Amino acid sequence: MARDSNLSVALVTGAASGIGQELAHLLAKDQYQLILVDQNPGGLQGFADHLQSVHHITPTLITQDLGEPGAAQKVYDEVQSKGLQVDILINDAGFGVAGPFLEADLNRNVALINTNITALTELTYLFGRDMKQRGKGRILQLASLASFQPNANLAVYGASKAFVLSFTEAIIEELKDSGVTVTALCPGATETEFFETAGAQDTKEGQSKKADPKDVAKDGYEALMNGEPRVISGINNKLLATLTNIIPDSWLAASSKKSFEPAE
Repeated sequence: MARDSNLSVALVTGAASGIGQELAHLLAKDQYQLILVDQNPGGLQGFADHLQSVHHITPTLITQDLGEPGAAQKVYDEVQSKGLQVDILINDAGFGVAGPFLEADLNRNVALINTNITALTELTYLFGRDMKQRGKGRILQLASLASFQPNANLAVYGASKAFVLSFTEAIIEELKDSGVTVTALCPGATETEFFETAGAQDTKEGQSKKADPKDVAKDGYEALMNGEPRVISGINNKLLATLTNIIPDSWLAASSKKSFEPAE
């Protein structure tokens, strides 16, 4: 996709792996200046070396766990201290916790909320406010197919992604005619570290066929640059999202519960 000459600097969270890394690849290919944020310093540096080798760009790296209170403000302050102006914000960072809610580690789910909801909201506010003042900017929020239904055995993650989708669609309306566009990317199961991190690699869903993160990133990147409000990645996922409007929530929750039970 042709580079938007009005935009120069892109910040990507969750950039050391998965969809975030693939989105950063696409931005680097189009020669945007990159700020990459992740809690994994080794993964960040390895990816930065790769970008330097392949695309001849040197990204700015920020090591930050977005599950920590005040993390978004720390990222914003560091960007400001470097004299950088973020034109494109990609809120990719996020993770899940699989299994029955009352049997899961509460602190882990609180960190999930801090990462998937609080940090995303704060980063959108901090950088989005600057974008609105300048009259230009693009924001991509990682929602999910899980945004459209209750997700038993993945309850807090699913609820966090429902927040992301609802929040995104609300501020799209608020930012009309501001020069700032916001896009929600809704992928289904994707071949990333998600299932391992969530403790769901041995579940039925964890063992199922998954989308290529390169394909998901391409769908999201094109929608972002075209200023589209929402993109559901994958034809089958578009159908499933439509069906959630018809199927009772109790059935959807039961289906999710079975999907995140151990594979036989």
